[in-house]
Amino acid sequence: MKRLHPRVQVAWTARAAVVAAVLTAVTAAAALFFDRPLWLAGAVGAVALVGGVALALLRYRLWRYEVRDDSLYLERGVLTRVRTVVPFVRVQHVDSARSPLQRVLGLASVVVYTAGSRGADVSVPGLAPDDADDLRERLKRLTIDAEGDDAV
Repeated sequence: MKRLHPRVQVAWTARAAVVAAVLTAVTAAAALFFDRPLWLAGAVGAVALVGGVALALLRYRLWRYEVRDDSLYLERGVLTRVRTVVPFVRVQHVDSARSPLQRVLGLASVVVYTAGSRGADVSVPGLAPDDADDLRERLKRLTIDAEGDDAV
């Protein structure tokens, strides 16, 4: 089982910090509007930040993926453990993506689109760009081998 790149923790922690800042601002505005003490906003922000950082660190520790002979296996989730098996015969196409934050951190994601209606795509976040390209190409090759030349 492979793990994500450790820098993905920075991205997830940054997202938690943004959420905490927004919650702090909303709570501060509500405190001013309803004539409540402003320290409540700081308390809400601190709890949100600590909780978000803890969640990001746990999420990293629990995220795993594996490329098997006939499928891609993903294991993730903190509160709810999710195990996903994506058979290569169900894969329609594979992309790699890099958001602005991922580019700054030197990370990329691989997105696997599958045939199906609900939850029809899966993503492997937090990979080094070269690893993402390698994974994308490997999944593409395995999908073509599983279904024929027109699979991807």
